[in-house]
Amino acid sequence: MSKSVNIFWNIIETISGAIFRFLFSIVGKDYTDSAHESLMQFIKFGIVGVSNTVISYLLYTFTLIGLRAVGLFAGYDYLIATVIAFVLSVLWSFYWNNKMVFVMEEGQSRNLWKALIKTYISYSFTGLFLNSILMVLWVQIFHISEFIAPIINLLVSVPVNFIINKFWAFKAE
Repeated sequence: MSKSVNIFWNIIETISGAIFRFLFSIVGKDYTDSAHESLMQFIKFGIVGVSNTVISYLLYTFTLIGLRAVGLFAGYDYLIATVIAFVLSVLWSFYWNNKMVFVMEEGQSRNLWKALIKTYISYSFTGLFLNSILMVLWVQIFHISEFIAPIINLLVSVPVNFIINKFWAFKAE
């Protein structure tokens, strides 16, 4: 890992640690090393997720503009751009989650191809299936705005995706 990346993570860890120590003290709980490690792992997962969202949007936009510029797949260009953005952004997330979030301990191993396939399955489940069901729930049943519902979805899909990735996709063999 580069020196600047280490500095970035140290700053994030120091600030987060102080905030969580304070929050734990308010509720009368001990802030253990185990709690710190788990919370830091979740924060790193969130940072990778934010970068994934930005990368996905940029890939979608540039692909769509490129397809329209050359006149390919008119009427379906946005769907092709969506697939390309999904495939490449999940690959981006896999790389960084494997490198920074779900790091292997000494003596552990994981099959990278198996983990990659599981990552695509987990992102497909949360990104397509779960989010679609939740959108219907928020919009049609609870009458929440279509613009607010995706933000609420993040409160459900991010923790679910973290758990699926931690305990299934990136689980050591």
